[in-house]
Amino acid sequence: MIEVQGTLVHEDIVKENFVCNLNKCKGACCVEGDSGAPLERSELAILDEIYPHVKPYMTEKGIKTIEESGTFVKDFEGDYTTPCVDTFKECAYVTFENGITKCAIEKAYEDGKIAWKKPISCHLYPIRITNYPEFEVLHYDRWNICSPACAFGNELKVSVYEFLKDPLIRKYGADWYAELEEKVVYLNQAKLI
Repeated sequence: MIEVQGTLVHEDIVKENFVCNLNKCKGACCVEGDSGAPLERSELAILDEIYPHVKPYMTEKGIKTIEESGTFVKDFEGDYTTPCVDTFKECAYVTFENGITKCAIEKAYEDGKIAWKKPISCHLYPIRITNYPEFEVLHYDRWNICSPACAFGNELKVSVYEFLKDPLIRKYGADWYAELEEKVVYLNQAKLI
């Protein structure tokens, strides 16, 4: 683990390569899994506030799900997540373009309708965060549907943390990211990773 300003970063985030390849995976992470995208408590009110602006980008099934379940739900572990269509299908906020999943929230953001890009857990994927009372642990979530992203990352020689620079800065700040980069350089030079 690499300690950065009170967070612990698993070495796989530094050692493994990853670059999303939507042409290959078609955005399967938005339509597979056992629950919706994890949400932070601070994001719940945001989802309620932006829903009217996101709704025009959503599918009919997604809108029906939100109107029946709300803009967020509690999953089987008691954590807040985005709702899923038909319980364990695609995220209610998913839309489709040319057979590839897109995020209705992100589409509204790109069109200037809202100022919030999407849930941080989606922006950070394949990094997942485990919260403890005193610190957070960032780990690399391996999922077979992301094998095209691993292959593409290997081809381009881009590590997980490099690919996710923008969302890491969004979550922890530029100083945090700069410290991570410094520690990675030091650990590489010392051949510790």
